Amino acid sequence: MRILHILDLFLPVQVGYVYRSLAILAEQRRLGWEVGALITARQPADRPPPEDWQGVRVFRASPASSRRHLPQAVRELCFMRDLARQIDRAAKEFRPDILHAHSPVLNGLPTLWLRARRRLPVVYEVRAFWKDAAVDLGRASNGDLRYRATRWLETQMLTRADQVTAICQGLADDIRGRGVPAERITVIPNAVDLRQFTPLPPADPALARTLGLDGAVVLAFIGSYYRYEGLEVLLRALALVGDAQPAFKALLVGGGFEEERLKTLVRELRLQDRVVMPGRVPQTEVSAYYGLADIMVCPRLPMRLTELVTPLKPLEAMAQDRLVAASDVGGHRELIRDGETGFLFPAGDPAALAQHLRGIVERRADWPRIRANGRRFVQQERTWAASVARYRAVYAAAMGDGAAAAAPRHQQMPS
Repeated sequence: MRILHILDLFLPVQVGYVYRSLAILAEQRRLGWEVGALITARQPADRPPPEDWQGVRVFRASPASSRRHLPQAVRELCFMRDLARQIDRAAKEFRPDILHAHSPVLNGLPTLWLRARRRLPVVYEVRAFWKDAAVDLGRASNGDLRYRATRWLETQMLTRADQVTAICQGLADDIRGRGVPAERITVIPNAVDLRQFTPLPPADPALARTLGLDGAVVLAFIGSYYRYEGLEVLLRALALVGDAQPAFKALLVGGGFEEERLKTLVRELRLQDRVVMPGRVPQTEVSAYYGLADIMVCPRLPMRLTELVTPLKPLEAMAQDRLVAASDVGGHRELIRDGETGFLFPAGDPAALAQHLRGIVERRADWPRIRANGRRFVQQERTWAASVARYRAVYAAAMGDGAAAAAPRHQQMPS
Protein backbone atom coordinates (compact mmCIF):
# COMPACT_ATOMS: atom_id res chain seq x y z
CA MET A 1 0.00 0.00 0.00
CA ARG A 2 1.21 3.48 -0.87
CA ILE A 3 0.18 6.52 1.15
CA LEU A 4 0.86 10.13 0.19
CA HIS A 5 0.68 12.45 3.18
CA ILE A 6 -0.01 16.18 2.73
CA LEU A 7 1.70 18.04 5.57
CA ASP A 8 2.04 21.69 6.53
CA LEU A 9 5.58 21.54 7.92
CA PHE A 10 8.54 19.19 7.99
CA LEU A 11 12.19 19.07 9.00
CA PRO A 12 14.29 21.07 9.65
CA VAL A 13 11.41 22.87 11.44
CA GLN A 14 11.19 21.52 14.99
CA VAL A 15 7.69 21.76 16.45
CA GLY A 16 5.20 19.22 17.80
CA TYR A 17 3.39 19.01 14.44
CA VAL A 18 6.61 17.84 12.77
CA TYR A 19 7.47 15.33 15.50
CA ARG A 20 4.07 13.66 15.15
CA SER A 21 4.50 13.52 11.38
CA LEU A 22 7.95 11.92 11.67
CA ALA A 23 6.63 9.29 14.06
CA ILE A 24 3.74 8.40 11.74
CA LEU A 25 5.97 8.16 8.66
CA ALA A 26 8.60 6.05 10.42
CA GLU A 27 6.08 3.64 11.94
CA GLN A 28 4.20 3.24 8.66
CA ARG A 29 7.50 2.33 7.00
CA ARG A 30 8.02 -0.32 9.69
CA LEU A 31 4.61 -1.73 8.80
CA GLY A 32 5.90 -2.29 5.26
CA TRP A 33 3.95 0.49 3.55
CA GLU A 34 5.43 2.79 0.93
CA VAL A 35 5.17 6.33 2.22
CA GLY A 36 5.53 9.72 0.60
CA ALA A 37 4.99 13.22 1.93
CA LEU A 38 4.16 16.46 0.15
CA ILE A 39 5.11 19.53 2.20
CA THR A 40 3.05 22.64 1.52
CA ALA A 41 4.31 26.10 0.62
CA ARG A 42 3.95 27.13 4.27
CA GLN A 43 7.30 25.46 4.93
CA PRO A 44 9.73 28.38 5.47
CA ALA A 45 11.61 29.06 2.24
CA ASP A 46 14.92 29.29 4.10
CA ARG A 47 14.40 25.84 5.69
CA PRO A 48 13.55 23.50 2.81
CA PRO A 49 12.72 19.88 3.66
CA PRO A 50 15.02 17.03 2.61
CA GLU A 51 14.14 15.17 -0.59
CA ASP A 52 14.31 11.85 1.24
CA TRP A 53 13.89 11.04 4.92
CA GLN A 54 14.57 7.50 6.10
CA GLY A 55 13.22 6.02 2.89
CA VAL A 56 10.25 8.40 2.70
CA ARG A 57 10.05 10.31 -0.58
CA VAL A 58 9.50 13.98 0.25
CA PHE A 59 7.90 16.33 -2.29
CA ARG A 60 8.11 20.06 -1.71
CA ALA A 61 5.36 22.34 -2.95
CA SER A 62 6.80 25.25 -4.88
CA PRO A 63 7.10 28.38 -2.73
CA ALA A 64 4.22 30.68 -3.56
CA SER A 65 4.83 34.03 -5.15
CA SER A 66 3.98 36.97 -2.95
CA ARG A 67 0.27 37.71 -2.89
CA ARG A 68 0.27 40.06 0.08
CA HIS A 69 -1.58 42.70 -1.90
CA LEU A 70 -4.59 40.39 -2.26
CA PRO A 71 -7.35 39.91 0.34
CA GLN A 72 -6.69 36.97 2.63
CA ALA A 73 -9.59 34.91 1.32
CA VAL A 74 -8.24 35.27 -2.22
CA ARG A 75 -4.73 34.29 -1.05
CA GLU A 76 -6.12 31.14 0.54
CA LEU A 77 -8.06 30.20 -2.60
CA CYS A 78 -4.86 30.64 -4.61
CA PHE A 79 -2.98 28.50 -2.07
CA MET A 80 -5.52 25.67 -2.45
CA ARG A 81 -5.51 25.90 -6.25
CA ASP A 82 -1.70 25.69 -6.32
CA LEU A 83 -1.64 22.88 -3.77
CA ALA A 84 -4.16 20.82 -5.78
CA ARG A 85 -1.87 21.03 -8.81
CA GLN A 86 1.16 20.10 -6.75
CA ILE A 87 -0.59 17.11 -5.15
CA ASP A 88 -1.65 16.02 -8.64
CA ARG A 89 1.95 16.12 -9.88
CA ALA A 90 3.20 14.22 -6.84
CA ALA A 91 0.43 11.62 -7.26
CA LYS A 92 1.34 11.05 -10.91
CA GLU A 93 4.91 10.27 -9.87
CA PHE A 94 4.31 8.43 -6.58
CA ARG A 95 1.07 6.60 -7.60
CA PRO A 96 -0.48 6.41 -4.10
CA ASP A 97 -3.42 4.26 -3.06
CA ILE A 98 -4.47 6.79 -0.41
CA LEU A 99 -4.28 10.57 -0.02
CA HIS A 100 -3.83 11.36 3.67
CA ALA A 101 -4.19 15.09 4.33
CA HIS A 102 -3.36 16.56 7.73
CA SER A 103 -4.99 19.71 9.08
CA PRO A 104 -5.37 22.64 8.58
CA VAL A 105 -8.36 22.41 6.28
CA LEU A 106 -6.61 24.27 3.45
CA ASN A 107 -4.46 21.15 3.05
CA GLY A 108 -7.51 18.88 2.93
CA LEU A 109 -9.88 20.55 0.49
CA PRO A 110 -7.58 20.17 -2.58
CA THR A 111 -7.54 16.41 -2.03
CA LEU A 112 -11.29 16.23 -2.66
CA TRP A 113 -10.68 17.44 -6.21
CA LEU A 114 -7.97 14.78 -6.62
CA ARG A 115 -10.34 12.12 -5.32
CA ALA A 116 -12.69 12.77 -8.22
CA ARG A 117 -9.94 13.28 -10.80
CA ARG A 118 -7.81 10.26 -9.94
CA ARG A 119 -10.26 8.01 -8.08
CA LEU A 120 -8.17 8.19 -4.89
CA PRO A 121 -9.77 7.82 -1.44
CA VAL A 122 -9.12 10.62 1.04
CA VAL A 123 -8.32 10.40 4.73
CA TYR A 124 -8.38 13.69 6.63
CA GLU A 125 -6.56 13.99 9.96
CA VAL A 126 -7.52 16.65 12.49
CA ARG A 127 -4.72 17.66 14.85
CA ALA A 128 -6.41 20.89 15.88
CA PHE A 129 -8.94 23.26 14.39
CA TRP A 130 -7.06 26.09 12.70
CA LYS A 131 -9.51 28.76 13.80
CA ASP A 132 -8.91 28.02 17.49
CA ALA A 133 -5.15 28.41 17.13
CA ALA A 134 -5.74 31.60 15.11
CA VAL A 135 -7.79 33.06 17.96
CA ASP A 136 -4.91 32.47 20.38
CA LEU A 137 -2.45 34.11 18.00
CA GLY A 138 -4.71 37.12 17.55
CA ARG A 139 -5.40 36.36 13.88
CA ALA A 140 -9.11 35.79 14.40
CA SER A 141 -11.83 36.36 16.97
CA ASN A 142 -14.36 33.87 18.27
CA GLY A 143 -17.48 34.06 16.12
CA ASP A 144 -16.23 36.59 13.56
CA LEU A 145 -16.83 36.09 9.83
CA ARG A 146 -13.50 34.41 9.22
CA TYR A 147 -14.02 32.08 12.19
CA ARG A 148 -17.46 31.05 10.94
CA ALA A 149 -16.24 30.62 7.36
CA THR A 150 -13.36 28.42 8.46
CA ARG A 151 -15.65 26.30 10.62
CA TRP A 152 -17.98 25.84 7.62
CA LEU A 153 -15.05 24.76 5.42
CA GLU A 154 -13.86 22.34 8.10
CA THR A 155 -17.30 20.80 8.32
CA GLN A 156 -17.45 20.40 4.53
CA MET A 157 -14.11 18.61 4.60
CA LEU A 158 -15.06 16.38 7.51
CA THR A 159 -18.37 15.30 6.03
CA ARG A 160 -16.91 14.58 2.58
CA ALA A 161 -13.67 12.76 3.45
CA ASP A 162 -13.86 8.98 3.17
CA GLN A 163 -12.43 8.57 6.67
CA VAL A 164 -11.51 11.06 9.40
CA THR A 165 -8.93 10.67 12.14
CA ALA A 166 -8.40 12.83 15.22
CA ILE A 167 -5.55 12.95 17.68
CA CYS A 168 -7.75 12.78 20.78
CA GLN A 169 -11.25 12.09 22.02
CA GLY A 170 -12.13 15.76 22.47
CA LEU A 171 -11.64 16.45 18.77
CA ALA A 172 -13.47 13.25 17.83
CA ASP A 173 -16.49 14.31 19.88
CA ASP A 174 -16.53 17.71 18.16
CA ILE A 175 -16.33 16.06 14.73
CA ARG A 176 -19.19 13.71 15.54
CA GLY A 177 -21.22 16.72 16.62
CA ARG A 178 -20.92 18.09 13.08
CA GLY A 179 -22.79 15.14 11.64
CA VAL A 180 -19.94 12.80 10.78
CA PRO A 181 -20.95 9.20 11.57
CA ALA A 182 -18.98 7.60 14.39
CA GLU A 183 -17.92 4.70 12.15
CA ARG A 184 -16.00 7.15 9.94
CA ILE A 185 -14.04 8.65 12.85
CA THR A 186 -10.96 7.04 14.42
CA VAL A 187 -8.82 8.41 17.24
CA ILE A 188 -5.09 8.05 16.51
CA PRO A 189 -3.70 9.45 19.75
CA ASN A 190 -0.43 11.22 20.31
CA ALA A 191 2.20 8.84 21.58
CA VAL A 192 5.94 8.40 22.10
CA ASP A 193 8.69 6.16 20.80
CA LEU A 194 9.96 4.29 23.85
CA ARG A 195 13.21 3.59 22.03
CA GLN A 196 13.85 7.34 21.99
CA PHE A 197 12.27 8.41 25.29
CA THR A 198 13.75 6.27 28.05
CA PRO A 199 14.12 6.84 31.81
CA LEU A 200 16.78 9.47 32.31
CA PRO A 201 19.95 9.15 34.38
CA PRO A 202 20.44 11.51 37.34
CA ALA A 203 20.72 15.18 36.51
CA ASP A 204 24.03 16.39 35.09
CA PRO A 205 25.56 18.29 38.04
CA ALA A 206 27.81 20.36 35.79
CA LEU A 207 24.88 21.56 33.67
CA ALA A 208 22.86 22.30 36.82
CA ARG A 209 25.71 24.41 38.22
CA THR A 210 26.19 26.22 34.91
CA LEU A 211 22.52 27.18 34.88
CA GLY A 212 22.43 28.05 38.59
CA LEU A 213 19.93 25.30 39.38
CA ASP A 214 21.86 23.09 41.79
CA GLY A 215 20.05 22.61 45.10
CA ALA A 216 16.70 23.90 43.76
CA VAL A 217 13.39 22.21 43.00
CA VAL A 218 13.40 22.71 39.24
CA LEU A 219 10.07 23.48 37.56
CA ALA A 220 10.67 22.88 33.86
CA PHE A 221 8.89 23.64 30.61
CA ILE A 222 10.36 22.55 27.27
CA GLY A 223 8.60 23.65 24.10
CA SER A 224 7.34 26.61 22.09
CA TYR A 225 6.18 29.76 23.83
CA TYR A 226 2.56 30.24 22.78
CA ARG A 227 0.10 32.22 24.89
CA TYR A 228 -2.13 29.18 25.38
CA GLU A 229 0.78 27.35 27.09
CA GLY A 230 0.12 29.54 30.14
CA LEU A 231 3.74 30.24 31.05
CA GLU A 232 2.69 33.55 32.61
CA VAL A 233 0.71 31.49 35.14
CA LEU A 234 3.85 29.54 36.03
CA LEU A 235 5.89 32.71 36.53
CA ARG A 236 3.25 34.35 38.68
CA ALA A 237 2.94 31.16 40.76
CA LEU A 238 6.70 31.15 41.24
CA ALA A 239 6.50 34.73 42.54
CA LEU A 240 3.73 33.72 44.97
CA VAL A 241 5.71 30.76 46.28
CA GLY A 242 8.31 33.30 47.37
CA ASP A 243 11.42 32.19 49.20
CA ALA A 244 10.03 28.83 50.25
CA GLN A 245 12.40 26.08 51.25
CA PRO A 246 13.47 24.17 49.34
CA ALA A 247 13.87 26.89 46.75
CA PHE A 248 11.83 26.68 43.54
CA LYS A 249 13.39 27.74 40.26
CA ALA A 250 11.93 27.67 36.75
CA LEU A 251 13.73 26.34 33.67
CA LEU A 252 12.02 27.45 30.44
CA VAL A 253 13.66 25.86 27.41
CA GLY A 254 12.46 27.00 23.99
CA GLY A 255 11.29 30.17 22.33
CA GLY A 256 8.53 31.67 20.25
CA PHE A 257 5.91 34.38 20.05
CA GLU A 258 5.73 35.05 23.80
CA GLU A 259 9.46 35.14 24.53
CA GLU A 260 9.95 38.88 24.92
CA ARG A 261 6.75 39.30 26.91
CA LEU A 262 7.82 36.53 29.28
CA LYS A 263 11.26 38.07 29.75
CA THR A 264 9.62 41.39 30.57
CA LEU A 265 7.36 39.68 33.11
CA VAL A 266 10.38 38.01 34.74
CA ARG A 267 11.87 41.46 35.30
CA GLU A 268 8.61 42.93 36.56
CA LEU A 269 8.21 40.10 39.08
CA ARG A 270 11.90 40.35 40.04
CA LEU A 271 12.49 36.71 39.26
CA GLN A 272 15.78 37.11 37.40
CA ASP A 273 17.60 34.89 39.92
CA ARG A 274 14.92 32.21 39.85
CA VAL A 275 14.10 31.83 36.15
CA VAL A 276 16.50 30.39 33.59
CA MET A 277 15.69 30.79 29.89
CA PRO A 278 18.49 29.23 27.81
CA GLY A 279 16.53 29.55 24.56
CA ARG A 280 16.17 26.77 22.03
CA VAL A 281 18.67 23.95 22.39
CA PRO A 282 19.73 21.31 19.83
CA GLN A 283 17.52 18.24 19.79
CA THR A 284 20.48 16.10 20.83
CA GLU A 285 20.77 18.09 24.08
CA VAL A 286 17.10 18.17 25.07
CA SER A 287 17.33 15.03 27.20
CA ALA A 288 19.98 16.65 29.39
CA TYR A 289 17.56 19.50 30.15
CA TYR A 290 14.72 17.07 30.83
CA GLY A 291 17.08 15.41 33.30
CA LEU A 292 17.30 18.62 35.34
CA ALA A 293 13.53 18.74 35.90
CA ASP A 294 12.08 17.75 39.23
CA ILE A 295 8.59 18.69 38.02
CA MET A 296 7.59 19.22 34.40
CA VAL A 297 4.91 21.92 34.52
CA CYS A 298 2.31 22.18 31.73
CA PRO A 299 0.15 25.22 32.68
CA ARG A 300 -2.05 25.47 29.57
CA LEU A 301 -4.82 28.06 29.77
CA PRO A 302 -8.51 27.11 29.59
CA MET A 303 -9.79 27.72 26.06
CA ARG A 304 -11.39 25.75 23.26
CA LEU A 305 -8.02 24.75 21.76
CA THR A 306 -6.60 23.30 24.98
CA GLU A 307 -9.86 21.69 26.02
CA LEU A 308 -9.99 19.71 22.76
CA VAL A 309 -6.35 18.95 21.96
CA THR A 310 -3.88 16.69 23.77
CA PRO A 311 -0.22 17.78 23.69
CA LEU A 312 2.86 15.59 23.24
CA LYS A 313 5.05 17.07 25.97
CA PRO A 314 3.41 15.43 29.02
CA LEU A 315 3.72 12.01 27.35
CA GLU A 316 7.38 12.57 26.52
CA ALA A 317 8.03 13.63 30.11
CA MET A 318 6.24 10.61 31.60
CA ALA A 319 8.09 8.25 29.25
CA GLN A 320 11.35 9.69 30.60
CA ASP A 321 10.28 9.05 34.20
CA ARG A 322 9.63 12.74 34.92
CA LEU A 323 6.96 13.98 37.31
CA VAL A 324 4.26 16.00 35.50
CA ALA A 325 2.02 18.73 36.94
CA ALA A 326 -0.52 20.01 34.42
CA SER A 327 -3.52 22.32 34.35
CA ASP A 328 -6.88 20.58 34.36
CA VAL A 329 -7.89 21.43 30.78
CA GLY A 330 -9.57 18.69 28.77
CA GLY A 331 -6.49 17.83 26.73
CA HIS A 332 -4.53 17.11 29.91
CA ARG A 333 -7.32 15.19 31.58
CA GLU A 334 -7.13 12.64 28.75
CA LEU A 335 -3.49 11.96 29.72
CA ILE A 336 -3.14 12.37 33.49
CA ARG A 337 -4.93 10.84 36.46
CA ASP A 338 -4.47 13.24 39.37
CA GLY A 339 -2.33 11.78 42.13
CA GLU A 340 -1.78 8.54 40.20
CA THR A 341 0.17 9.29 37.00
CA GLY A 342 0.81 12.98 37.68
CA PHE A 343 -0.86 16.02 39.18
CA LEU A 344 -3.62 18.32 37.94
CA PHE A 345 -4.21 21.89 39.14
CA PRO A 346 -6.89 24.49 38.29
CA ALA A 347 -6.10 26.09 34.93
CA GLY A 348 -5.31 29.80 34.73
CA ASP A 349 -4.91 30.27 38.52
CA PRO A 350 -1.39 31.21 39.74
CA ALA A 351 -2.40 31.01 43.41
CA ALA A 352 -3.77 27.49 42.96
CA LEU A 353 -0.62 26.42 41.14
CA ALA A 354 1.56 27.85 43.91
CA GLN A 355 -0.44 25.92 46.49
CA HIS A 356 -0.23 22.71 44.47
CA LEU A 357 3.54 23.07 44.05
CA ARG A 358 3.96 23.26 47.82
CA GLY A 359 1.73 20.19 48.18
CA ILE A 360 3.64 18.23 45.55
CA VAL A 361 6.93 18.84 47.37
CA GLU A 362 5.34 17.70 50.62
CA ARG A 363 4.47 14.43 48.85
CA ARG A 364 8.04 13.80 47.72
CA ALA A 365 7.87 10.24 49.09
CA ASP A 366 5.15 9.50 46.50
CA TRP A 367 7.18 10.72 43.54
CA PRO A 368 8.78 7.37 42.59
CA ARG A 369 5.39 5.63 42.54
CA ILE A 370 3.72 8.37 40.49
CA ARG A 371 6.60 8.53 38.01
CA ALA A 372 6.47 4.75 37.58
CA ASN A 373 2.70 4.89 37.02
CA GLY A 374 3.16 7.59 34.39
CA ARG A 375 5.71 5.60 32.43
CA ARG A 376 3.58 2.46 32.70
CA PHE A 377 0.62 4.37 31.24
CA VAL A 378 2.74 5.37 28.25
CA GLN A 379 4.08 1.85 27.80
CA GLN A 380 0.63 0.30 27.86
CA GLU A 381 -1.48 2.89 26.04
CA ARG A 382 0.60 5.51 24.23
CA THR A 383 3.29 4.02 22.00
CA TRP A 384 3.55 5.02 18.35
CA ALA A 385 3.51 1.37 17.31
CA ALA A 386 0.06 0.93 18.88
CA SER A 387 -1.28 4.27 17.61
CA VAL A 388 -0.10 3.96 14.01
CA ALA A 389 -1.38 0.38 13.75
CA ARG A 390 -4.89 1.89 13.89
CA TYR A 391 -4.40 3.36 10.41
CA ARG A 392 -4.66 -0.14 8.94
CA ALA A 393 -8.42 -0.25 9.54
CA VAL A 394 -8.83 3.41 8.55
CA TYR A 395 -7.19 2.90 5.17
CA ALA A 396 -9.03 -0.36 4.52
CA ALA A 397 -12.36 1.37 5.19
CA ALA A 398 -11.45 4.33 2.95
CA MET A 399 -10.39 2.12 0.06
CA GLY A 400 -13.57 0.08 0.25
CA ASP A 401 -15.92 3.06 0.25
CA GLY A 402 -17.97 2.58 -2.93
CA ALA A 403 -17.66 5.58 -5.20
CA ALA A 404 -14.35 6.62 -3.66
CA ALA A 405 -12.71 3.20 -3.98
CA ALA A 406 -9.04 3.32 -4.87
CA ALA A 407 -7.67 2.42 -8.27
CA PRO A 408 -5.98 -1.00 -8.48
CA ARG A 409 -2.81 -0.91 -6.40
CA HIS A 410 0.19 0.60 -8.23
CA GLN A 411 -1.77 0.87 -11.49
CA GLN A 412 -0.40 3.61 -13.72
CA MET A 413 -2.83 6.51 -13.38
CA PRO A 414 -3.97 8.54 -16.37
CA SER A 415 -2.17 11.80 -16.95
